[in-house]
Amino acid sequence: MGFVDENFGINVFNDSVMRQRLPKETYRALHKTIDDGRRLDPQVASVVANAMKDWAIERGATHYTHWFQPLNSVTAEKHDAFISPAQDGKVIQEFSGKELVRGEADASSLPSGGLRSTFEARGYTAWDPTSYAFIKEHILCIPTAYCSYGGEALDKKTPLLRSMEALNKQAVRILKLFGRLDATRVTPTVGPEQEYFLVDKTLYDRRSDLIFAGRTLFGAPAPKGQELGDHFFGTIKTRVQAFMTELNEELWKVGVLAKTEHNETAPSQHEMAPIFSIANVACDHNQLTMEIMKKVARRHGLHCLLSEKPFAGINGSGKHNNWSMFTNTGYNLLEPGDSPHESAQFLLFLTSVIKAVDDYQDLLRASVASAGNDHRLGGCEAPPAIISIFLGDELTEILEALEAGSHYDSREKIDMTIGVHMLPKFPKDATDRNRTSPFAFTGNKFEFRSLGSSASISAANVVLNTIVAESLRQFADELEQAEDFRSALHDLIVRTIHEHKRIIFNGNNYTDEWVKEAENRGLCRLDSTVDALPCYTAEKNIRLFETHKVLSESELRSRRDIGLDSYAKLTAIEARTMIMMARRQILPAVIRFTGDIATASRSIRDAGGDFASGSELLNTLCSTTDQLSSDLQLLEVKLAAVPDGDDPLAAARYMHDEIMPAMDNLRRSADALELYTDRSYWPFPTYDELLFSV
Repeated sequence: MGFVDENFGINVFNDSVMRQRLPKETYRALHKTIDDGRRLDPQVASVVANAMKDWAIERGATHYTHWFQPLNSVTAEKHDAFISPAQDGKVIQEFSGKELVRGEADASSLPSGGLRSTFEARGYTAWDPTSYAFIKEHILCIPTAYCSYGGEALDKKTPLLRSMEALNKQAVRILKLFGRLDATRVTPTVGPEQEYFLVDKTLYDRRSDLIFAGRTLFGAPAPKGQELGDHFFGTIKTRVQAFMTELNEELWKVGVLAKTEHNETAPSQHEMAPIFSIANVACDHNQLTMEIMKKVARRHGLHCLLSEKPFAGINGSGKHNNWSMFTNTGYNLLEPGDSPHESAQFLLFLTSVIKAVDDYQDLLRASVASAGNDHRLGGCEAPPAIISIFLGDELTEILEALEAGSHYDSREKIDMTIGVHMLPKFPKDATDRNRTSPFAFTGNKFEFRSLGSSASISAANVVLNTIVAESLRQFADELEQAEDFRSALHDLIVRTIHEHKRIIFNGNNYTDEWVKEAENRGLCRLDSTVDALPCYTAEKNIRLFETHKVLSESELRSRRDIGLDSYAKLTAIEARTMIMMARRQILPAVIRFTGDIATASRSIRDAGGDFASGSELLNTLCSTTDQLSSDLQLLEVKLAAVPDGDDPLAAARYMHDEIMPAMDNLRRSADALELYTDRSYWPFPTYDELLFSV
């Protein structure tokens, strides 16, 4: 047996382990909770907890933690030992069902967006039995939801689970109309590709901007970038391969289905892609993946950069979210079918997604909004901030023929009416890929490409699940009342295509022409996070989330405000970091270099030489240094004038409109000086060192 056979899932309390260690009745009762969403019996929880504790201790665990995902970009954990005091002065190791099912966590220190005051500290964590517990560094990690004393969701998992249930409820209604009574549950599945950069740790440690901001705030372009296309899918360097090998092994041990690894387009950029999982498990696994990436990188003398745009002028990093819907019988609802019945069903689910994306473009954009992602969207390989759908020519032509009531000319004329074979044989790769599209159909799933590389995939999938649930709800309400199902189905699909075809675009999303056309079509253009996040609390969006019991109005406001507050604070951190680097490092270095050039110039002139080039360099250095000093002072003045008050939108808007342009000006001056300053004087590693040293 190889490493994978022997070690995959070795640190996971998975179904195989539960089947071995739990009594049959307990195992069956637990699966009713997992499969059907039934409430877990406390006695069952106690048996599971004891078995989980024994297994974890055998695997070397000494503590347990409720592992949860608060409303920031990281996970949270508080470790408790299994030990309890015994009468003889020794200890016993215990873990109760109550401790497994529920924990208590501080609900005031983590972001709450106003849902919790400082003095209101009580919060709870609750076990998510659909996501397996795992061991990480001698700690038994129990994936949990996290809520306040009043029941408000303070995490990313709770609304994701709610949205999955909303999608399940409405999708099952549709399947019943098609006679699919065997399908009693529908689950969204996700395969999140993860892009990242690797840089040498010693160089990283010398860049304050990478340490504090996660991206370079200064840096002139290297002589070579990605223009030759020689890094993408290229031979993986030995040091990087060693990192990838250990990363795979660590991920496999905790049950992450890491499958694909390769060099990405930019120098030092790479990608890891897993096999799809159910949405909440995929979210847990992606959070775990990012954490393990950073830890493994350090062991190899590297640092893993997950920022969306760590280097200007080359590709940023995203997280492509491959989303579909599966029944409990194993059927992919976005897989084109061979029979007329399956074709009609496929088209209904396909058009439900088209309608959902068109109706809620603003929410999809808001779900991927962050300060880091603003630097990426619309640049290099990243899709633009304008949401559209790519279907490919063949599927688009089929929908157009169906809308027009005409024949579709493929290899044979096909009558485009419900009940007759509507679709030609539609292979999985019937269309080209469109890497410029933010939301592309790729054969049997949709690839939402706009997610940032450092973000949790939760927000995007909460929105996706909920908006598709709403489309399906409206479809089911109409079709359940129809006297003639086939006729009503045909009319509904045709009407939906006609009303929402504006969202379909198969061309190049990067062109200026598309921006103009999108505006003519009436599509949303939300270029920045400050523009996008307020969409969470638009009246129609509050109504959507409350209808499906995914997020309340107060929970939506909290997410909006946390996002805006984070944007403002991160921008302020970046501005302060730029000021520190410019004043303490760049200015002294350039002044020293300028002084040495001036001294050398005087010596040459005193010796009777002509040093015209030295005079020209001195003039350039002096004028650019003066500009840097002016830009630095302006940024300091603007940063001191950040508006006071409790309005997160006002603070974020000021940062976007005033601070960021001032930061851009300061960077422009500093990067110009880098090109003129001798390398031995420059105070921190440059792009050529960072990108080509690994």
